[in-house]
Amino acid sequence: MIADAAPKRSALYAIKRWMYRTGRPNWLARAMNRVSAVQFARGLAPHQWVTLQVRGRRSGRLISFPLVLTEYGGERYLVAMLGQNANWVHNVRAAHGRAVLRHGRTEEVRLVEIEPAARAPILRQYLEVAPGARPHLPVRRGAPLAAFERIAADFPVFQVRSVD
Repeated sequence: MIADAAPKRSALYAIKRWMYRTGRPNWLARAMNRVSAVQFARGLAPHQWVTLQVRGRRSGRLISFPLVLTEYGGERYLVAMLGQNANWVHNVRAAHGRAVLRHGRTEEVRLVEIEPAARAPILRQYLEVAPGARPHLPVRRGAPLAAFERIAADFPVFQVRSVD
């Protein structure tokens, strides 16, 4: 039974990597993300699964992304599992961090990008709470902090601050 667990995990990781093989979601991932965004926004998921809404940098339309909210050191963070070229990262930067988080309620937020030197412990915590991201980060969950420091510059992290 234990021998069967590894191949299933590997197959699941391969499927998840295939869904994002170009660095962007393919047709299947886009469809799944739409469903997830609706579920997360309505609060029909664990509390750390949220929907980020931000204005599109080109269209100006409100665009929704399902993400995992990571808590570390008493603060909340969002991590880009696909790295610097994730659409939501470009949109958040273009919107100067202005966004909305939804999970049963709507919260206006400001996302502040964290410097790469401070990202490693947040990335490590992120892999603990975001199993869907594990195939996309080139570090194993539970790896030493030094391994996360080596990849920190490639994976944007944003601190979530409430707007009052």
